[in-house]
Amino acid sequence: MSVSEQFKPAFLEDVVGDRFGRYSKYIIQDRAIPDVRDGLKPVQRRILYAMYESGNTPDKSYRKSAKTVGDVMGNYHPHGDASIYDGMVRMAQPWKMGHVLIDGHGNWGSIDDDPAAAMRYTEARLSHIAMELLRDIEKETVLFRPNFDNTEDEPTVLPARFPNLLVNGVSGISSGFATEIPPHNLREVIQACIAAIDNPNISLDELMQIIQGPDFPTGGIIMGEEGIREAYQTGKGRIYIRSKTEIEDMRGGRQQIVITEIPYQIVKSRLVTAMENIRLEKKVDGIAEVRDESGREGMRIVVELKKDADATGILNYLFKKTDLQVTYNFNMVAIVNKAPQQLGLKPMLESYIAHQKEVVTNRTRYDLNKAEDRAHVLEGLVKALDILDEVIATIKASKNRQDAQHNLMEKFQFTERQADAILTLQLYRLTNLELTSLNKELSEIQKKVAELRAILDSEKKLLSVIKKELNEIRDRYGIDRRSVVQGEVEEIKVNLEVIVNAEDVIVTLSNEGYIKRTSQLSFTRSGGEWEKSGVKDGDFIRHIFEVNTLDRLLIFTKRGQYFSLPIHLVPEFKWKDNGTAIVNVIPIAKEDRIVSVIPIKSFDSEQASLLFVTRRGQVKRTLLKEYETKRTGAVAACKVADNDELLSVMTSDGEMDLLLVSNQGMAIRFLEGEVNPMGRAAGGVRGMQLKDDDEVAAAIRVSGEEGEITVLTDLGWSKRSLLLDYPTQGRGGKGMATFEFKEGKRVKPNGTKLVGAYFSKAAYPITLVTDSGKLHQLITEHAPLMDRKSQGRAAITLDKNEHVIDTLVIAPLSV
Repeated sequence: MSVSEQFKPAFLEDVVGDRFGRYSKYIIQDRAIPDVRDGLKPVQRRILYAMYESGNTPDKSYRKSAKTVGDVMGNYHPHGDASIYDGMVRMAQPWKMGHVLIDGHGNWGSIDDDPAAAMRYTEARLSHIAMELLRDIEKETVLFRPNFDNTEDEPTVLPARFPNLLVNGVSGISSGFATEIPPHNLREVIQACIAAIDNPNISLDELMQIIQGPDFPTGGIIMGEEGIREAYQTGKGRIYIRSKTEIEDMRGGRQQIVITEIPYQIVKSRLVTAMENIRLEKKVDGIAEVRDESGREGMRIVVELKKDADATGILNYLFKKTDLQVTYNFNMVAIVNKAPQQLGLKPMLESYIAHQKEVVTNRTRYDLNKAEDRAHVLEGLVKALDILDEVIATIKASKNRQDAQHNLMEKFQFTERQADAILTLQLYRLTNLELTSLNKELSEIQKKVAELRAILDSEKKLLSVIKKELNEIRDRYGIDRRSVVQGEVEEIKVNLEVIVNAEDVIVTLSNEGYIKRTSQLSFTRSGGEWEKSGVKDGDFIRHIFEVNTLDRLLIFTKRGQYFSLPIHLVPEFKWKDNGTAIVNVIPIAKEDRIVSVIPIKSFDSEQASLLFVTRRGQVKRTLLKEYETKRTGAVAACKVADNDELLSVMTSDGEMDLLLVSNQGMAIRFLEGEVNPMGRAAGGVRGMQLKDDDEVAAAIRVSGEEGEITVLTDLGWSKRSLLLDYPTQGRGGKGMATFEFKEGKRVKPNGTKLVGAYFSKAAYPITLVTDSGKLHQLITEHAPLMDRKSQGRAAITLDKNEHVIDTLVIAPLSV
C-alpha cells in the first residue's frame, strides 16, 4: 500500500473546525445545558434513573453513594466518578436546591463551602419529590435510547410530574452557551402552569401576578421588579439579592447587626472573613467584632458595633463592599428540540405543558392497552363459565394442552388469549362467588377502558388530568415562599463619615510633586512652624492646606484635566518626612503638570463655581457641583487649545472682578459675572486680547477700590500700584499697561517679562524662585508704591544670567 493510499490531504482548519463542532454539540446537548422538559442535565438524569432502577427509593434504607456512582458510570455515564459524585452532591444540598432530589445521609458539605465526604463514606437514596420526576417511567411515557455500549436502555428525558427546571433552577457553562436559571417556589410555578393550561393566551403580567419572582432556598430580599420582568420576557435580566438583616440594641447603648439570610450561592465563611478583614484593616471605624453564631436553629451572623457607631451607615457600607448584597443575572437557556434556546417564562411553561400532554397521553395509552387486554380475558372467562359443561367436555376430549386450546378456539370462537386464560383457570374460580367477582371486575375494567378512551379522545379531559395531578403535588410538597420580592432597587448611600474617622490634618504638596498628610499632633511636636516641613534637597513646599479627612482636593493640570482626591487617601507621614510622589496617589501623566489645587468641603452649593484661566487669555466659569465625581482617574475639567495650557483655577461666587496680567505688562479688569457659567468640558470665552508673543502671567480676583497690585519681573524688579488705578473694563479687550520695561544699551534692564502679580490689603511674603534653584522672599509692603505704568525697582539681587522663573505665596489656607 502506497503512502498516498494511506493518507488523505486535509486543511487543518477544516479538521479542527469539524472536531470542535462535534465536541461543542456534545457538551451543549449532553453535559452542561438542561432539557426544558425535565430541567435536568444528562448526568443528573442518569443518577436519578440509576437509583430508581436499583430500588434506591425513599421507602428503602440508605445505600452507599459509591454504589450509585459505580452504577451510573458503568451503565450510563462513561466519564470520571468525580463529575458524577459532584452531581449527586449538588442535588442533596438544600442551600442550592429549591427541593432536594437526593436524600443524603452523612456529610454532604455545608454552606461554608466545606466539601462533602468521599463517596465511600456517604449514603443516599432518592427523595420523595424525586419520585415524582420518575413516576410512570415504566409505562412507556418517555423515549428510551441505548446506552454508550448498547447493553442497557436509558431515558432521553424523565416524565417530570412537576416543572423541575423552574422549581430547582440550574447553572451551567458549555461551549458558546451558559445558563443561569434561579429556583422558584413550587406552589407558584404549579399555579402558573394551571393558569397557562386554563388560558393558553395568558399574558406575562398575569403570570407575574402568580409567580412573583425567584424563590431562593437561602431566602434573602430580591430587589428589581423590572429585572425580573425583563428576564421573564427575554430570558435575560438582572436583579439584586440582599441579605436579611436587623439592627439590634445591646446593653450600654451599643448596637449590633444580625444577619439571618444571605444571598444565593454565597459562601458564608468567606462573607464572614470579608467583614472581619474590613474590621482588621479599619476600612470602617466602628466595628468591634464579627461572629458567626449559626447553628441548628439556623443562620446567625453578628456584627457587633462600637459605642456611638453609625449602624445604618456601616450596614450600607457592608452591602456595598461585601457579598451581603450581590447582583444575580438571569440567563435562561435550555435545550428545546435538541437545540439550545434562550427562553422567557411563558415558553418554558408551554414546553413543560406540552411535555406533560405527551407523558399523560403515552401513560393513558399504555394503561388502556393493559385494561383492554384484561377486559378481553375477562370476557372470555365469563363466557366460558356460562357454558362450563361444554367447555370441560371439550377439554377432556382433547389430546393435549395445545389441542385443547385449538378445540376451544374452533368450537366456541374464543381467541388464543382467551383460550389460554381458560386453560390456566384454577378450579376454585368455578364457585359462584368467583363468578360474581369476575363479572364485577369485568364491569369495572370496562368502565376504566371507557374513561381512558375518553381522555385520549378529549384534550380537555387530558388537561384536567394534568391539572389534578399537579394540584396533588402542590398540596403535598408545596412550601411557603422564602425570598421576599421588593419592587424597587434601593440605592446604597455610604456617608464618608462611616468609612473615615473625621480628623483635622495638614496636607502639603511640594514643587517636585511630593504629597503628604500630617496629623496636627505631629505638626505640633515638630515645632509648629510652616516653613520647617520636610522636603528633598532642592525642593520646596508649594501648597499647604489645613483640611479635614472628610474633605477632597481638586487637582488641576495644565492640560485641562483634574483629579478628585479624598484627603483620607493621601498617605500619612510625619511633618519632617518628605512624603510620597503624587504619581503614587493619582495617575498623572509624566508630561503633565499641576497648576492648581483646591480643597473642597462640599459640592452642595448652588452658587459656588470654579474660574479657569489659560495662558492665551481664555476664561471659563463652571458650577462647582459639576466637578463632583467618584472616578479615580483623570477627568476633563476644561477644554484647552493645542497651543495653549491652563494657567490657574480658583473658586468663585461670580460677585468679584477678575484681573488678568500678561507677560508684556498689560492688565485687564472685568466683572466675573461677564463670564456666564458653562459646561464642565467647555473651552470658555476670551478674557484678554493678547499679542502673538504675549501670554497671561497671572490671574487675580479683586473687588472694590481698596488694596494694591504688586507685579514682579524675571530680573527681580517689582512695584506696587493702587487697585484704584485699574478701572473695570469689558471682557476681551487689550487692557492697560501695568509696567514699563526699560530698553537701551546704556540703561540697566528691569526685566523682559512679568512673572507674577498679587493683590494685597495687608502685607504678606511672596517667594521668588530662580532658574538656579534659589528661593528669595519679598514682603509685598517692601515693593515700592508707584504709578500703574512705571518701571519699578530691584527687589532682590540676582547673580549674572540668573532669572526669576516662578513666584508663589506659601501659606496655610483654611478651606
